Amino acid sequence: MRELRVPIRVRPAASRPAVGGAYDGPRGRALVVAVAAPAVDGRATEAALRALAAALGVPRRCLRLVLGAGSRDKLVAVDLETSTVESAAYAADRLAELLGPR
Repeated sequence: MRELRVPIRVRPAASRPAVGGAYDGPRGRALVVAVAAPAVDGRATEAALRALAAALGVPRRCLRLVLGAGSRDKLVAVDLETSTVESAAYAADRLAELLGPR
């Protein structure tokens, strides 16, 4: 299975949901995902996965949480096999764009 692993930093209960920016977290340079959902019963995690899927241009079903269910720092796998070839290339380019310059 080809996959893209994306470290993310979730900001739950944010006043403005957004995907973008970088955070130097425990798993390396992480993409910041701000969501309006509270960090209760996995709602912020699910909202973050939906927001990440939309930002990368892949269906939500292509994302899988690898690590960090109870943490703000998470590792997400993007399954590139089930997404189209165009969206696989687009996802990698879009991730670099969302992270911003080093």
